[in-house]
Amino acid sequence: MGQFRYELIKEEKNTRARLGRIYTPHGVIETPIFMPVGTQATVKAMTPEELKDIGAQIILSNTYHLYLRPGHNIVKKAGGLHNFMHWDRPILTDSGGYQVFSLSDLREINEEGVYFKSHLDGSRHFIGPEKAMEIENALGADIIMCFDECAPYPSEWEYVKRSSDMTIKWAQRCKKAHNRPDEQALFGILQGGIYEDIRTENAKRMVDMDFPGYSIGGLSVGEPKNIMLDIIELVEEYMPKDKPRYLMGVGSPDLLIEGSIRGVDMFDCVLPTRIARNGTVMTSHGKLVIRNAQYAEDFTPLDDECDCYVCKNYTRAYIRHLFKAGEILAARLATYHNIYFLIRLMERIREAIKNDSLLDFRKEFFAKYGYEL
Repeated sequence: MGQFRYELIKEEKNTRARLGRIYTPHGVIETPIFMPVGTQATVKAMTPEELKDIGAQIILSNTYHLYLRPGHNIVKKAGGLHNFMHWDRPILTDSGGYQVFSLSDLREINEEGVYFKSHLDGSRHFIGPEKAMEIENALGADIIMCFDECAPYPSEWEYVKRSSDMTIKWAQRCKKAHNRPDEQALFGILQGGIYEDIRTENAKRMVDMDFPGYSIGGLSVGEPKNIMLDIIELVEEYMPKDKPRYLMGVGSPDLLIEGSIRGVDMFDCVLPTRIARNGTVMTSHGKLVIRNAQYAEDFTPLDDECDCYVCKNYTRAYIRHLFKAGEILAARLATYHNIYFLIRLMERIREAIKNDSLLDFRKEFFAKYGYEL
C-alpha cells in the first residue's frame, strides 16, 4: 500500500462509531469525513483555495466524466489530477461504474465490461476493469475504486446475484491491472442490493481479496432509509477494523450521523452543491429555501449559529436577491455555506465520538433540524 495506511484512534463505547486517520501521499485525513464532490475536476462554484479555507480534507472526482472530457491522457500530461486542478490535498476517484449504468441509455453489459454511448455526443465506448484502472492510474488520485456494477433499485434477486458475482470478478481483474499500488490505494466495492444473503457473501469474498479499504456501494439509490441502515450494519461486521470504510453517495445530515454511528469513516455526495445551486441551504434548524418571498426583507444570516464567511457577511435578503436576479454569486455563496455546514457537522461528530456522546449529539441535532428518531 506504499504511502497509504489507516490508523484507528478510538471506538465509541455505545456505538460502532470510530475516530481514525487515513495517511495518503497528499496528506492525512481525519475521519469520519465528508468529501465534497468535484465531478469534472472542480467542486462546482468553488475554488480550491475556498475549499481549503472551509476545511475540506479530501475531494472526489469522477472517472467516467474525466475519461470523456477532457480525457485521462490529457490529465496525465498535465501531471495528474492534482496538478491539473490545482489541489494539493488528497483526491478520491470513483470507478465510473455508476455513471456508465445511470447516464447511458444504450449499454451492453457482459463479463468483459460495458459498451456504452457517451451522454455528451453519442460516441461509442468500452470500459472494463482494465480500462478503468488505466484511466484511474492516469488520473493519479490517492484513493481509487474498483470497477463495479451498481444494480438499480428495485432489482430481482437473480439479477443482483449475477451482478454481485460479476463485481467480484471485476475486482479481481482490477487488482491485477492496478499498476501504481505504492502511490494509489485501490478500494473494493461491496455490492448486493438489499438482499442480506448476497450482501454477506459479497462482503466476505471482497474482504478476502485484502484491499487497503472498502466502500459500501449500491445504496442511496431509492431504497427506504431503514433498509439502507440495516445493510450498513450487516456489512460492517465483515469489514476489517484496521481499514477505512466508505459509504458511497450519501451526504444528508441525518445519514452522515447515522452512518458514523454504524462505523462508516468516509462519505460523499453532490447533495450540498446541487441543492445550493437551486436555492436551498442547510441550517441548524433545517433546510431553508432562500428563493421564497418571506426572505425578501430578512436581513439576518442564513444560519444564526454558523460562523462561515457567508453568514458573517451576507443576509438572506441579499442572497435571495442574487438568486432572483440570476447572479452567479448566488450559487457560490449558497454552495460555500452548505459545504461548510457539512464539514463542521463532521467536526462535531468527531468531537462527540471522542467524548462518547454521539447518541446524545444525534438526539440534539435531530430535534433542532427537524428529523425524527
